[in-house]
Amino acid sequence: MKLLLYHELRHACRRITWRQRALPDFLIIGAQRAGTTSLFRALSQHPQLYPSFTKEVHYFDGGGQPGTDNYARGEAWYRSHFPLRITLGTDGKTFEASPLNLYHPQAPARLHALLPKARLIVLLREPAERALSQYFLEQRRGNEPLPLLQALQAEEQRLQNTPAFSFHHHSYKTRGHYAEQLQRYLALFPREQLLILPSERWFSQPQTVLQSACAFVGVPPFPAPPDPSNHTSQRHARTIDPAVYAYLRDYFTPHNQALLALLEEEFDW
Repeated sequence: MKLLLYHELRHACRRITWRQRALPDFLIIGAQRAGTTSLFRALSQHPQLYPSFTKEVHYFDGGGQPGTDNYARGEAWYRSHFPLRITLGTDGKTFEASPLNLYHPQAPARLHALLPKARLIVLLREPAERALSQYFLEQRRGNEPLPLLQALQAEEQRLQNTPAFSFHHHSYKTRGHYAEQLQRYLALFPREQLLILPSERWFSQPQTVLQSACAFVGVPPFPAPPDPSNHTSQRHARTIDPAVYAYLRDYFTPHNQALLALLEEEFDW
């Protein structure tokens, strides 16, 4: 309780100086379970990059849980999550990482309205593996009572019956509709403002991806290696029924083809 009150007090103090605080130069916008946390932490080690006080600010997407509406809190609330402009000096940049931004249908327009020049980093994990990773996360958190295949098959009905809760916690397949989600951003942002990378490349070649990200956001490369313990690259330790993979492979085939047509780049999925 004391720690919570301390953080609330610090945030209230930062809100007083919101006009002197910077807006982010770039954002990591997704996808969930795709390595955004490890990339955020790696970039935070760069001497010219200043992370938000909270990794997932959840402003443009409204909030990380049903019933919240951080966007209604306004720009002052959002700015209070970033350092003072004087702290950045002449060459510092600040950033945040809220992976729900990629999936949320209202986030692109909201983001563009406030930050039309922001650069956006997108990590796309193979959608079947991403869906499985989310399922086991929700199971560990107590949000998923159904067996794996049954949960995957029930997604559409759940999104109709309990849209707010299922949007956040049971969206295993729809979060893998990458082409649809990217199209919403590309309708507003020039392609050169988006860096779209497969998560598998981040997991296997972290230093290469890290330097690409630095070049993209306009800072020099640096030798700080990412912490591999933060990666979500490991396949699931438990045995997955082959029927689950067959179901997901058939489901995602048209969506992956749409992504290939959109980006004219084939990922090794």
